[in-house]
Amino acid sequence: MKKVFALIEKESAKFAQLPFFEFLVNKSINLIQRLSFAACFALFVMGYGDLSKFVWLEEPTVNQTQDIVNKQNREEENYWIWFLKDLEDSDFNRFLNFTDSLKFNWSEQTLICRQTIYELYRRTFQVNPIYKLVAIESIESILNIFFSVTAPVTQELKVLTNREYQDFGNPHLLAENDYSVHSYETKEYIASMHLAEDIRKEACELVNKIFELFTALVDMLVNFAEEYKIKQLLTRSFTGSDYAQLACGKKATVGV
Repeated sequence: MKKVFALIEKESAKFAQLPFFEFLVNKSINLIQRLSFAACFALFVMGYGDLSKFVWLEEPTVNQTQDIVNKQNREEENYWIWFLKDLEDSDFNRFLNFTDSLKFNWSEQTLICRQTIYELYRRTFQVNPIYKLVAIESIESILNIFFSVTAPVTQELKVLTNREYQDFGNPHLLAENDYSVHSYETKEYIASMHLAEDIRKEACELVNKIFELFTALVDMLVNFAEEYKIKQLLTRSFTGSDYAQLACGKKATVGV
C-alpha cells in the first residue's frame, strides 16, 4: 500500500498546481466571483453523500478494511448539511427558484459534476474493500487541498458577512484532522497493508483515474467561475437557462 500512497502524494502535488486554485487565491478577482463555483459543486456534494451511504458503506462487516471504510463514511456523512448552509449564507438562494435550479443542475454546464459521481459509482460498486479505501484516500487527499484553499477565501467573506462557513471554511479542515480514521495508528495500519501485485496495479490505475476525474471537475469549476456574470448577478436573478448558457473556455470531458 505504501506504493499506492506514494502515487497519491505525487498526483496530489500536481493537482495542487491547477488553475482553479490560482483563481481562488487571486485577490484581484471579485470575492463572490471566486466563490461562484459553489453553484456548480452542488451535484457533486449531494452525489458524494449518496455514494458514501449506498456504495461504500457495508454494515455489518467482519472485514477490517471495510470497517475502516465504514468509519470514514460515518464520520463524514453530514457534510452535505454544512454545504447547504454555506450556500444559504452566501445568498445563493436569491438567484434561482426550484425549477430553474433543476434546469441548471442537469444542464450541460454541470455535466462533468454528474459524470464524476457516476464514474466513481461505476468503479467502486461491489468491489474489494481495498479499492474503496484507495478511492477514499485519493479523494480525501484531493479535498484536503481543495478546502485548504477555500478556507482562507471564506475567511475573507466572513469579514464582510460575520458568518462562519463550515463546509468551505476552517471547521471542515479541523473536523477532518480529528477523525479516528486519520489517527497515526490507522494510517500506519493502512500503509503497512501488503497488496498482491495485480491488486496493487489496479489500485494505482484507480488512483490515476480519480485524479483525472477531479482534474476535469475543477477545470469545469474554474471555467464556470471565470465566465460568471458578476455584475448581472448583483442586479437581478439568474434563470436556469442563464446559468446553463455560460460559456466554458476549456471544455472538460470525462472519459470512461
